[in-house]
Amino acid sequence: MKQLFNRSICALAVTTALTTSVAAFAAEDAKKKEAGLEHIEVTARKSMENLQTVPVAVTSIGESELAENGISVMTEVQRFSPNTTLQTSRGTNSTLTAFIRGVGQQDPLWGYEPGVGIYIDDVYLARPQGAVIDLLDVERIEVLRGPQGTLYGKNTIGGAVKYITKPMSGETEFNIQGTLGSYNQKDLKLTGQIPLASDKLYLGFGHAQLNRDGFGEFLTSALDNQDKENYNKDLSASRLTLEYRASEDLFMRLAWDKTKDTSNAKGGYRLLPSLLTDAPVPDSVYDSYTSMPTSNLVELEGLSFMIDWQATDALSLKYITSSRESYSDTNIDFDNTSLDIFDVPAFYDDENTSHEIQANYIGDGYSIVSGIYAYDGESCGHFDAILGFLGRAAFGVPGLTREVTGCNNSESVAAYIQSSIDLTEQLSLTVGARYTKEEKDAIVNNGLAFTNVYPESGWIPGYDRGDVSFPQVLGTDTDGDGILDAPKSKDWSRFTPRVGLEYQVDDDTMVFASYSQGFKSGTFNPRASSNEGAANPEIVDSIELGIKKDWNDVLRTNITLFSLDHKDRQYITVTPDPNDATVLNQNLGNIKGSTVKGIETEITYAATDNLRLDMSFGYLDGEIEDDPTIATPLVGLSNTPDYTLSLAANYTLDTELGYFVLNGGYYYRDDYLLFEDSDSLLQEGYGTVNASVTWESQEGNWYGGLHLKNLTDEEAMVGGYSFTVKNDDGTYTPGLGGDNTLIAYFNDPRTVHLTVGYRF
Repeated sequence: MKQLFNRSICALAVTTALTTSVAAFAAEDAKKKEAGLEHIEVTARKSMENLQTVPVAVTSIGESELAENGISVMTEVQRFSPNTTLQTSRGTNSTLTAFIRGVGQQDPLWGYEPGVGIYIDDVYLARPQGAVIDLLDVERIEVLRGPQGTLYGKNTIGGAVKYITKPMSGETEFNIQGTLGSYNQKDLKLTGQIPLASDKLYLGFGHAQLNRDGFGEFLTSALDNQDKENYNKDLSASRLTLEYRASEDLFMRLAWDKTKDTSNAKGGYRLLPSLLTDAPVPDSVYDSYTSMPTSNLVELEGLSFMIDWQATDALSLKYITSSRESYSDTNIDFDNTSLDIFDVPAFYDDENTSHEIQANYIGDGYSIVSGIYAYDGESCGHFDAILGFLGRAAFGVPGLTREVTGCNNSESVAAYIQSSIDLTEQLSLTVGARYTKEEKDAIVNNGLAFTNVYPESGWIPGYDRGDVSFPQVLGTDTDGDGILDAPKSKDWSRFTPRVGLEYQVDDDTMVFASYSQGFKSGTFNPRASSNEGAANPEIVDSIELGIKKDWNDVLRTNITLFSLDHKDRQYITVTPDPNDATVLNQNLGNIKGSTVKGIETEITYAATDNLRLDMSFGYLDGEIEDDPTIATPLVGLSNTPDYTLSLAANYTLDTELGYFVLNGGYYYRDDYLLFEDSDSLLQEGYGTVNASVTWESQEGNWYGGLHLKNLTDEEAMVGGYSFTVKNDDGTYTPGLGGDNTLIAYFNDPRTVHLTVGYRF
């Protein structure tokens, strides 16, 4: 397949790639459907614009397309957007791994900043825990590729993913939807809205209860009476929204949401048999072993308030404030055996508040988007790296634990402005900039105990915390007594510009060129074992050339060429000390960086009034610069295939029985590494096939859908751990804990589910 891609890349890139931003329309829209291409509105530049006039590489997936493909979770959106990785990470079912154009963040530990920003109604989600969002009351999802440093700020160096909920219609509405599927899937969603004051005040609500048995099982666990399902799902999500339309010009919205995920901790698949205990390679990639409880908890809750005021015909003002908090209690068995070779129970506790004031102005021949943004966040955590077997075997002690606790706190303020100026009737200039100032402080407590130490005791007989103290190793000595007693702090500031030219060739054709910059905040090492300094921010410089064109309202071709230079990449290594088996070295610093260039093409063809064909294609060529400070040479970008390809067909039928939409698609991801410093976890290229049939009654109240996903049952790695060394002769040298710990987590297997709903 890879050779085929190499021979035909030019043809694919120019003539056969097609967009996923326009796909099937829902049956309710089919009744009023007209021939030709759909008009799509997006808010990629923080104002409502036509997709075809926005000089940004953006994919928009609307409510109807999500429903017709049976998409219920945000990670499935990756197949619609080229050069995009959105996958469930290791350890839990709710932790997100996000990369766009080879830029992201793999390590989900507290204090590390993401490289792709996730937003719910313009509110930033700061942590990857819980970012695998289940879709409820969604209007559309926008994927913005490339750095968005001017309008969206820090930590969008790869791009941004925007989850946009549906506005209320003002009418009384109620919708109930149930789903039954593979692995005893049982989902129930209730949504609706009630006018409290006619044409003024509305209350919206939504609740989802999502349950599914595991794809596999834990063959061993710490407690016999524990649930041994692996890759199961037990999640509830709720939303309440109060909207007040004081006048035609003034709108307010108060929104609350809460998610609770009690699915089991996710167990990894041993790719190598254990050397220390009876743990052969399981028969199923979804089976695992563990010496820990299987319980896991992820809780998220948020409150936001927005005021939107159309002050004049030209000036609009918006204020958005939010408060969010999340908590995770997880048990991660790195070695995945019934022995305490490398067990990591952990807690994460995060909370943040944000405020943003936006001012948009439309003048004669120009427009301005501007704002002020403030963010205050606290991210804390606690984990115990338990190497009990090593302690008993090597030192004759009851166990061995490296405990790490700490907090990374951040205060950030920013001001931004971006203007589009008409130079002629066809040529316009976009120029913008953002200034950000951020201060961080951090503490880390790190110590060693010659016993097994757990955050909670009782489930391991005979193992107790005892009288153990762990000293602060990262911080400030305020009184000069040689003891760290306060956080360590550092601040950074950055000016991130954007400049571009857009030329409207005709009503249906726009070409653009742009330069933009983004930065990812500097940070302290949350695993520090010494009083080290902070890593510097990452900087991405990006150049894009693109064309967006509609051909006779039948064919849409959106093509973007891009090149980016990723400087001062923060790089983390976790290695055992060769001179002391009780020490786990973790180093955080900056390497020179990496370069990526590539192409993205999205094309839609409205073949007939009823048939639509879609394809998207992404290609990138990434290279990491040689850096003598890295002991182990980096071999490639992680979580970044050279090629992504999506093909889809959508056919609509209007019959006496109702409106049917038939949808089928193929999605291909080329080879990719899970870790940049090793090819031990290399996923070979694979493709998945999906098919759906959706239906709506003539009256529009009843609807349903049958969805078949991953029909060929492809197994692909989406996460893992590597604590072993692969030798030139193909053998392995044991790593931390003395075992061959090479672990992988996999995508969902083949599933089928049936959804039926009723609305009024």
